[in-house]
Amino acid sequence: MSRVIVRHACYDYQSLRPVLFEMMEALVDGEIHRNARVLLKPNFLCPAKPERAVLTHPLVVRAVSEYLLSKGCKIQISDSPAMGSFQMDVNFVPFTGSVKKDIGPPFGEIEMATDAIAFDTIINLAKLKTHSQMLLTLGVKNMFGCIVGMRKPEWHLKAGVDRNMFAKLLVQICQSIRPSITIIDGILALEGQGPGRSGTPRQLNVLVGSRNPFAADMAVCRMLCLEPGQLPTHAALGSMGLSDDSISIDGDLPQISNFKLPVLAPLSFGPKRIQGFMRKHLLQRPVVDQKRCKLCGECWNYCPSEAIFNDTEHIIFDYAACIRCYCCIELCPHGALKAKETSAGRVIRRLLF
Repeated sequence: MSRVIVRHACYDYQSLRPVLFEMMEALVDGEIHRNARVLLKPNFLCPAKPERAVLTHPLVVRAVSEYLLSKGCKIQISDSPAMGSFQMDVNFVPFTGSVKKDIGPPFGEIEMATDAIAFDTIINLAKLKTHSQMLLTLGVKNMFGCIVGMRKPEWHLKAGVDRNMFAKLLVQICQSIRPSITIIDGILALEGQGPGRSGTPRQLNVLVGSRNPFAADMAVCRMLCLEPGQLPTHAALGSMGLSDDSISIDGDLPQISNFKLPVLAPLSFGPKRIQGFMRKHLLQRPVVDQKRCKLCGECWNYCPSEAIFNDTEHIIFDYAACIRCYCCIELCPHGALKAKETSAGRVIRRLLF
């Protein structure tokens, strides 16, 4: 049975620091030694202000870093270089180099961040936010950030059309990296059309931590009144015969029944010969708010299926090619993109799914 620690907290650092020190002390349980090389993996995918609730809050990273420094550890923080500023004796290094690691069938060897494999210990500092493709971004999905740079959209393209296959990829990446501790920042969470700026920040005032990232994710599901199997990564774990729904909650797990979740519309359906037509006309898709769009190029430069074009005045989607990974929504720095279902698609989803 996996222990999950739940603590109420806020971003006032004088009160946040002792809460995280206490959580870390309980989760470390004497297993991190002096001079250990510890990698902190927050969710820092793209620049965003803390009040947008898109990234792991810098104060959470700071408190965990200070705890590890007090134990004599050598720390590196890696993901994206964008974060709030504070002075400590730590290294801020974006993932760059990769090494091949076998994560098991059907994926085999994939390229993962060298530092994610080389460090003694990995602390997974995830953010509680919604995700239009995978329902929620929590501890397990945060490990996908250990795939470097443009290799992430490559994997979206390879597995993203099949939600179950992509969820299995996320599970096997997390199992391969095996973070020692996972802490999910749900103090200010993101609901609605996440994971980017189209989502809506919501104050939950909760931190969830465990040595088992799957258990931490399961506790969040229970908090949001969801069956764990509704989370695609947990469903994938179950399909692999590895799920264990027995967790022990240390603390007061709130019950939040009205958390706004995205609709997990089908990514494709019907015979293969008409799936392009279905994707083009019936499936939920990213749409642009032309008033917010600045034609900055982030979406079309990153799109794994090259389904976004710029005609100098506005962006255009090729919905037949779009795989509905929603990377464009997550990366848009202006909150100009969101997922939207067509009226006909909504009717068909309710009838068939």
